[in-house]
Amino acid sequence: MPTTTLAHRVRVLAAPGDRHDEILTPGALDFVGSLVAAFGERRRELLKERRRQSLRTAAGSPLDFPIVTSAVRADPSWRVAPAAPGLTDRRVEITGPPDRRMAVNALNSGARVWMADFEDATAPTWDNIIDGQLTLLDAIERRIDFTTEDGREYRLADRDRLATIVVRPRGWHLTEDHLEFDGGPVPAALVDFGLYFFHCARRQIDAGHGPYFYLPKLENRYEARLWNDVFVTAQDLLGIPRGTVRATVLIETITAAFEMEEILYELREHSSGLNAGRWDYLFSLIKTLGHRTDFLLPDRANVTMTAPFMRAYTELLVRTCHKRGAHAIGGMAAQVPSKDPEAHETALAKVRMDKEREAEDGFDGSWVAHPGLVPVCREVFDGVLGERPHQVDRTRDDVDVRAADLLSVRRIGGPPTPEGVRTNIAVSLRYFAAWMRGQGAVALYGLMEDAATAEIARVQIWQWLRHRVIDRLSVLDLLEQELAALGAEYPWANLDEVRGLFERTALSGELPLFFTPDAYARHLVRHAEPRS
Repeated sequence: MPTTTLAHRVRVLAAPGDRHDEILTPGALDFVGSLVAAFGERRRELLKERRRQSLRTAAGSPLDFPIVTSAVRADPSWRVAPAAPGLTDRRVEITGPPDRRMAVNALNSGARVWMADFEDATAPTWDNIIDGQLTLLDAIERRIDFTTEDGREYRLADRDRLATIVVRPRGWHLTEDHLEFDGGPVPAALVDFGLYFFHCARRQIDAGHGPYFYLPKLENRYEARLWNDVFVTAQDLLGIPRGTVRATVLIETITAAFEMEEILYELREHSSGLNAGRWDYLFSLIKTLGHRTDFLLPDRANVTMTAPFMRAYTELLVRTCHKRGAHAIGGMAAQVPSKDPEAHETALAKVRMDKEREAEDGFDGSWVAHPGLVPVCREVFDGVLGERPHQVDRTRDDVDVRAADLLSVRRIGGPPTPEGVRTNIAVSLRYFAAWMRGQGAVALYGLMEDAATAEIARVQIWQWLRHRVIDRLSVLDLLEQELAALGAEYPWANLDEVRGLFERTALSGELPLFFTPDAYARHLVRHAEPRS
């Protein structure tokens, strides 16, 4: 596979691992380096613009649909590319980290799509990142079957019964500190995308699908344009026809909600739709507007999808996608099936109600976090879609969403409850402990928690403290209680490190935009002697 020869090659700063040389080949590293050389500076400028936009919003600049792109929104002629092979019917999608057990279970689950998640569901230890790439390569090559020490067998089903693989790389804001280019760390998004694309794009095409992606944390059309340019360059470098890549964008930031059509437009030859990333969307709302009292949210369990501002967000997403011939994919059901029959039925009832709302609103499919939820999600969408692969022809012309509708948070209310405060602290601490140990998806209190839900938990504590709707001394007391409980449950946890992370990200005067960059640098980066 041809790549550009670089004057400054990518260097690996981590210790060698089992089979890592199959992924970190000279050609693959040069390919990643080509992408960094072409797009690294643009990424840095866009991250600076994120900070400038954040300051403008904090200073009172209103959020609204951009006037300068009104012509794009008004032009009825453009549409995104037709659905790619394996992405025509997406009625059930399952998400999870790209480890071997999850890969087999997800691909065999009966879902139409598996989103292999290098972002929210993966703690980015070096081994997790490279082993995840090996998992995807082995799954495509059908050499992933294995037997556990206790005799349980994991085997892929026939190819025509497997879910389509879609990869979610890490966001633009993150770096991969185990790789160095021109004296600095490599953008994590380009590592995850580049390694997978280099090794698997052609293999996926030969298998009848293609290199497909979910794009996280985008905040505006310019970040979508950057991804589109990355796709064009990557395809050109490897001699793959333009338009082979397909990408679904997660609308999970409040600023991106105002630029849905523009994001589709920027990616149109590579677009496969939008997804309602609702957990990160709530997190984004708090970190963007949480300094204002009119954006004070109650317990996250009480912020349902029927809240007016969430209804506006999801209905606008469906209308936008279908107007442009794109799939609209619903949010994740995070429930974990329980061994207790009553709790299990309660969880399934919640999932069913959620998916019925989405299917009736016009979504073409939705997410689940556990294989046990695939049947109920499939049953709901089967009932609405029947034999049709989607309902893109349902244009939802009845939907008319204004800026005020997306920002109508004050219509919901209610102070945080003592149970909600304790739960947010408990979830934050337990997730932080697991994440620092290398586990990115954690079942807690009947829900599958990942980085997105942990972010909501910690920023809600920050917001409630800022507006003095909870008492700081009470929070500190609950913190000590939950740390003690954590130590009893997880004897391996480093309580001082967990406490420090919580204090820095939830109790500080200024809110860190993400917990992951600081925690990654402090706890997950493990450098070895540099090697070429």
